[in-house]
Amino acid sequence: EVQLVESGGGLVQPGGSLRLSCAASGFIFRFYSMSWLRQAPGKGLEWVSDINSGGSTSYADSVKGRFTISRDNAKNTLYLQMNSLKPEDTAVYYCAIGRGPPPPGGQGTQVTVSS
Repeated sequence: EVQLVESGGGLVQPGGSLRLSCAASGFIFRFYSMSWLRQAPGKGLEWVSDINSGGSTSYADSVKGRFTISRDNAKNTLYLQMNSLKPEDTAVYYCAIGRGPPPPGGQGTQVTVSS
């Protein structure tokens, strides 16, 4: 069974940083592209960033230069380093295989940027 468990969210002030993690199991992690998506209150799911099996990355324009996606294939873990956070980054963040969507029942991790 595929499982993706996100962690690392929290409340942070504008300009602050957070590092999200996604622990993967139930599939051969190193073979797959992985992504981060987010859902802000009252809005749809938005793609944030992805990384392929070779380590090539891409980002939404809204986070380019502030967020960094990475992966540790030895630990079956995906990361998202988020710097210079803005209130508009407030959302539940999910990880997914490929460009998603996240697996059914995924809890995500809440990120709230507020002073």
